[in-house]
Amino acid sequence: MTMRLSLLLLLCLPALTLANAQVEKFIEHMSKTQGFDAAELRHLLSKAHKRQDIIDRMNKPAERTLNWGQYRKIFLQNKRITQGVEFWKRNKAALNRAQQTYGVPPQFIVAIIGVETFYGRIAGKDKVLDALYTLAFHYPKRSKFFTGELEKYLILTREEGLDPTVPRGSYAGAMGLGQFMPSSYLAYAVDFDDDRKRDIWRSEADAIGSVANYFARHGWKAGLPVTTAVSGVSKEHQPFLDAGLKPSFTLGQLRRAGLRIDPALGDELDSALIKLVTDKGPEYWAGLNNFYVITRYNHSELYAMAVYQLGERIREAYQH
Repeated sequence: MTMRLSLLLLLCLPALTLANAQVEKFIEHMSKTQGFDAAELRHLLSKAHKRQDIIDRMNKPAERTLNWGQYRKIFLQNKRITQGVEFWKRNKAALNRAQQTYGVPPQFIVAIIGVETFYGRIAGKDKVLDALYTLAFHYPKRSKFFTGELEKYLILTREEGLDPTVPRGSYAGAMGLGQFMPSSYLAYAVDFDDDRKRDIWRSEADAIGSVANYFARHGWKAGLPVTTAVSGVSKEHQPFLDAGLKPSFTLGQLRRAGLRIDPALGDELDSALIKLVTDKGPEYWAGLNNFYVITRYNHSELYAMAVYQLGERIREAYQH
């Protein structure tokens, strides 16, 4: 062994020791609070692999590197629209029932699944166990969150009778057609095809019902709009932009501040002021309650606008 290799191994030891200690603490917690057998869980986690490529991807999400114009081109493609129409036609009954049950229009359920996995075609190739293990024990800045997700994952696989080493998903551990994190699966996934399983991987009906339930539980308001374009924005309106995505002003307040908004929308609607950057200059939008609900799925205004605009394009194509 060369001196250089020996030095590298010594430098890695503190991190490895810390990770091993975290794993043992996690095993003890799961044994005491969730009834897992410590030896079996230790054996299972010994099969998980640290994935540096997952850490690298976590550090460079698309929402941080692309502007709205670039991001929009990824999702508002003709192929994604036409296949969204096909998905809608194939699942018309389930989508109609989801709207009746949860109040969420079909186009936005279809758009979520279209953005997340291209209707199941790109649902992720990473083993969920590897992803969550890596991020729980080797990604310190999000360790607490992903340790919780690993716990929820092991609970759901036990409840559903799944081998934890088998399911695959995104590099962040999101699963199925709608890319639910394990905590979201436990909280919002539903059996929408009445086969006594919550199969968000293979059942399009279960995925549809689960997405709709997620929206409803996060405050979706049936019959209300999602967003609308705003004009007349100047430097004096910066405080509105700085307030964030959560609606904290009414449209009436924005209008009284000199902003021009579709007159068909009432003054009483709550809103945020959203800025989207493009190569041709900024766009401004009023992010209403239902827009904010979409950002609970992914905390990005780019994501929510992509879902909205893709959904509207799919709806227009479906109706023709």
